[in-house]
Amino acid sequence: MNGTEPIVVAPELLEARHAVRDVEIPGAKLFRRGKVRTVYEAGPEHFVIVASDRLSAYDSILPTPIPGKGAILSLISAHWMRSLASASPHHLVSDDPADFPEVFRPHAAWLRGRAQLVKKAERIDIECVVRGYLTGSGWKEYRASRSVCGIALPAGLQDGSKLEPAIFTPATKNDTGHDENISFERMATLTGRETAEALRERSLAIYEEARARAWERGLVLADTKFEFGRIDGRLTLIDEALTPDSSRYWDRAEYEAGQLLSFDKQYVRDWLDGSGWDH
Repeated sequence: MNGTEPIVVAPELLEARHAVRDVEIPGAKLFRRGKVRTVYEAGPEHFVIVASDRLSAYDSILPTPIPGKGAILSLISAHWMRSLASASPHHLVSDDPADFPEVFRPHAAWLRGRAQLVKKAERIDIECVVRGYLTGSGWKEYRASRSVCGIALPAGLQDGSKLEPAIFTPATKNDTGHDENISFERMATLTGRETAEALRERSLAIYEEARARAWERGLVLADTKFEFGRIDGRLTLIDEALTPDSSRYWDRAEYEAGQLLSFDKQYVRDWLDGSGWDH
């Protein structure tokens, strides 16, 4: 699939009986098992990342998987990486199991759509968050301090207000527990100023290109987060790109009518908050 073709998910992947909660590939060497994705070694320079159908929220895995979720996330991420000029260089090599090492090929039928062969990178431990609209934790912080991650904002903004220009609000990248919002200056002390400025510039460029394209197609890309690493010394987009797990999307028509209709995990968070769960 190239970057201009429509994203198509095989109908059988959306059936409950085909939901993939646990990922096991006999003979493949496990590198890391995350809340949603499992990463396997694929030689000295590559990984294979497999997205399950698990659903996580507030750093917890919920008990019921969503059929096809992993495939949808993987296909969306691949589409953005391939189609956005600003997304290059990125780590994606192929999402065709025929290109994977031999140990993965017997499982090609269920890996197709939900697995990616990627280049290994030296990860930079920063979550590169871009906010083009005020909402979520940013909205909560704004109400308390009229700022977000140390960036002062105008008075009178509301939940859903557009931020022009978009703002870069980094966070620490923690493999366990919550990521911590930090200022740009704090980030610069962790990564070095040159790297910090490069991360900010690249993140904003990807977001702005994607925001414009989403708007043309009836979606509001409210905010997102990226991860980067270095491959052969080059700053490279890794992990995932602009999926409903890493981004907030709203319906444009509803937004223009004054409503925030989410196409992401926000409805799950709202349900959990309303259920009385203590997180």
